[in-house]
Amino acid sequence: MFGIALILLLAGAATAVAHEFWLLPPRFFVAPGTRQNIHVFVGESFTGERWAGKSRRLTSFVQYTPTDTLNLTKAASQTDTLHTAVELRQPGIHMVALSTNNAFIELEAGKFNAYLKEDGLDNVLALRQQRQELAKPGREAYRRCAKTLIQVGAPSSEAAKTTYGAVAGHPLELVPDQNPYALKIGASLTVQVLADGQPLRGALVQVWQRTPGQPTQISKLRSNQNGRVLFRLNGAGSYMVSTVRMEPATDLKTADWQSTWATLTFGVAGISGR
Repeated sequence: MFGIALILLLAGAATAVAHEFWLLPPRFFVAPGTRQNIHVFVGESFTGERWAGKSRRLTSFVQYTPTDTLNLTKAASQTDTLHTAVELRQPGIHMVALSTNNAFIELEAGKFNAYLKEDGLDNVLALRQQRQELAKPGREAYRRCAKTLIQVGAPSSEAAKTTYGAVAGHPLELVPDQNPYALKIGASLTVQVLADGQPLRGALVQVWQRTPGQPTQISKLRSNQNGRVLFRLNGAGSYMVSTVRMEPATDLKTADWQSTWATLTFGVAGISGR
């Protein structure tokens, strides 16, 4: 009965606006001493458009270097326009992490159900079915967490240290087990999903690969009991790993659901390991 009811409700429903939100530096590979404005994008298919959010949405903006952690939140939010410039002085891997507070949206029932299905939030669909709420609009509070990795100077195992795997303390985040910049094309990368610092099992994780002149490639995986997914770096270009978690909201005056979105971006050079 659940499947039939869901099909009827999804029939003819338009796909909800995608929520992917990511950091994209002008270049993933830079020389020491480079200054870059880290672009913030929102949209779908790993193309999207520049995020128009104001600095009041920012909750944290932090740069992790091979030797230090720099909290740039105050500098980034001094004016209404968000400032995301970072200095990349030291050789090695630098990680930049950004998080936002909540914004709110309400979707009519069919669009909300379609969006839940598309983003793998089957647990929320099932709960709406159990509560007999499939015909009810979806009121959602959503927040975003994004991280990017940048290679500064020539790759070096000493300079890389463990910056690539730093845990930012976001409510939802993606943490690579290996340094992506130490891997060649054809190698596999393991990424762990952490929710409130704990491994998240069964999360839909999407891997987006964008190579100039080619269509964006998308892989969909589910995290295992340790919150991990394993995927292959199939070619050179820009990569984004994304996931989302949704739970019942704690403040039902403003929203019925709380979602948290997380992404991780990095680049892969054209060096084959095969």
